[in-house]
Amino acid sequence: MTLRLTDEETEALRRRAQREGRSMQEVAREAVRDYIDRTSRRELLDRVLDDELPRYAEALERLGE
Repeated sequence: MTLRLTDEETEALRRRAQREGRSMQEVAREAVRDYIDRTSRRELLDRVLDDELPRYAEALERLGE
């Protein structure tokens, strides 16, 4: 896989990696893992809410009054 970054993105990644004493590759891979983890949790929450909210819609409506 080849990841193409803008010059600005490359420079920001280089600075971040230098500050942390890590390689640019390590920082980028961690960012990808964090993104996958975060979006996977969001998708799970969305699925649960889609399944459960209709069951409690009437109660939630009454609470909102």
